[in-house]
Amino acid sequence: MKFIDEATIYVKAGDGGAGIVHWRREKFMPTGGPDGGDGGDGGAIIFEADPNLNTLIDYVYNPHLKGHDGEPGAENQKEGKSGETIVLKIPVGTQIFFEEKLIADLSAPQMRWIAARGGRGGKGNTHFKSATKQAPDFSQPGIAGEERTYRLVLKSVADLGLVGLPNAGKSSLISSISKATPKIADYPFTTLAPNLGVVFLSDNRKFVVADIPGIIEGAHEGKGLGLTFLKHIERTKGLGFVVDITQSKNYGNLVSLLEGLETDSEKEVLAKEIKEAREIVIRETIEQLELLKKELREFSEELTHYPSLIIFTKSDLNEVREIYNEVSKLIKEGNTKNICLLSSVTEDGLPDATEIMWKTIRSLKS
Repeated sequence: MKFIDEATIYVKAGDGGAGIVHWRREKFMPTGGPDGGDGGDGGAIIFEADPNLNTLIDYVYNPHLKGHDGEPGAENQKEGKSGETIVLKIPVGTQIFFEEKLIADLSAPQMRWIAARGGRGGKGNTHFKSATKQAPDFSQPGIAGEERTYRLVLKSVADLGLVGLPNAGKSSLISSISKATPKIADYPFTTLAPNLGVVFLSDNRKFVVADIPGIIEGAHEGKGLGLTFLKHIERTKGLGFVVDITQSKNYGNLVSLLEGLETDSEKEVLAKEIKEAREIVIRETIEQLELLKKELREFSEELTHYPSLIIFTKSDLNEVREIYNEVSKLIKEGNTKNICLLSSVTEDGLPDATEIMWKTIRSLKS
């Protein structure tokens, strides 16, 4: 299903049914009084947050919705049937704007909000009988139901948001620690929509993690997938910066080449190149992390105050483990303590990583 996180929708609640003018006609009662019944109320339209939905696509293709009208009243003071209430299911995390003002935020499952109230049914002529008016020959029409045009904006709700450059391993990670099944492939922007997964820990603990589509330099200005998905990060309680040391391919290639050399002279020359490449990888890895933080900061200063952890992926590669030991020392010197190394392929380090994730998002309550 195509991911859509914004939609404009017009809703019109049902109109109230009209009251009627009717006279009681029974044998031996030639002067029977008024007995016109009231009209039924129009049906309301209600939004309800449904955890099973993750897109607003239904409202892109069906943006006009009208409620059910109430039926007219009937003889013998019978009230018309009220229009049925329509419940519109929308994803959890949907915000509702009216005239560019936020008026509702359905951030929890089964939350409801009345989008349009149905019109009240009109009164039949029975209601207008009095001592001075024994035979009222009029009734009330039904009142029109409310009509509104809303803008719906979906912001995914998760405890921890995973952010990283394209192909950093976010999709592989979320599929390893939860039952989510995101699309995974070896090319940029595989993830074209936020993926949500539930992580289960011991002692009945669980949390929701979101895989936010890849961030590139200039994302806060709309570059790449840009602002389309950065807004989803605002919903999270904590951030996981997913860093891929293998973004620089040269170092790994050199290490592999060294293993195939035989002479000491060849190894000595290559060892110098490897040292220089290692320094480049360390610098680029730190820059990668700083880029992610910069883009989030430029998008929203508030995000800089979110509790966070740094996740290094692909620990099944020897060169990654070597670089990680040096990079993690530099990061810890900057007072960042929540750091983990893991492999989504071998699942090495996953149990420890999920515990650190839990500790990170729970730090808000400590």
